[in-house]
Amino acid sequence: MSFVVIIPSRMKSTRLPEKPLKDIAGKPMIVRVAERALKSGADQVVVATDHQAIVDACEQHGIRALLTDPDHPTGTDRLSEAAGLLGLAPETIVVNVQGDEPLIPVEVISAVARELENAPDCAIATAAHPITSQDNFFNPNVVKVELDKSGRAMTFTRAPVPWPRDAFREGKPMPKGHLALHHIGLYAYRAEFLAKFPTLERAPIEASESLEQLRAMWHGYKIAVMVLPDDLPAGVDTQEDLDRVRALWNN
Repeated sequence: MSFVVIIPSRMKSTRLPEKPLKDIAGKPMIVRVAERALKSGADQVVVATDHQAIVDACEQHGIRALLTDPDHPTGTDRLSEAAGLLGLAPETIVVNVQGDEPLIPVEVISAVARELENAPDCAIATAAHPITSQDNFFNPNVVKVELDKSGRAMTFTRAPVPWPRDAFREGKPMPKGHLALHHIGLYAYRAEFLAKFPTLERAPIEASESLEQLRAMWHGYKIAVMVLPDDLPAGVDTQEDLDRVRALWNN
């Protein structure tokens, strides 16, 4: 299987300034993420960034990096520019690994690429895992996805779906084994779709939910979803997250 990993990385972060350059066991976090991606079997691993300091940090550690437009509205737009700069063939599978996930399991990166390879009717593949907590079910920051019988996404939403009508009507908690799925923000794309994405009209439902994957679905593109047994290790958003990752790394 052939695929490319592109890691979008922005310098600006409100909760953790200069997050990509934060040190983890002697190397910048963005380098640690890229090193994990290199173990996935990808043909190429490239960082796409808006800041020269990130390019310099990557190149000092032998990681290829591209300087992209600092004004991209979404990470997918940055990914699209990077794929174009790399001159990728339309059929190339591109995995988007977030630059703040230094603990991402290597096997999941290749698995989402394989999911798309095995779904020729889809432009995108992503991942989800079962929701077991009622608090998470009602949390709008936990994005839900509903699937059809072929494992294709029918919708993504922040609302609590599917709604266990009978249990809730009787005042019972969310049933054990309820089919709610938490969407994980790991994506694989076909390069042909990435080239088109910036030209697609923004969908009204995308604006309402603030979920850019809904733009693809609104325009008729299918999304394959692989269901994992558990969530992925948490990424780094705050200093507390960084301290946790550093402790795990040192152990």
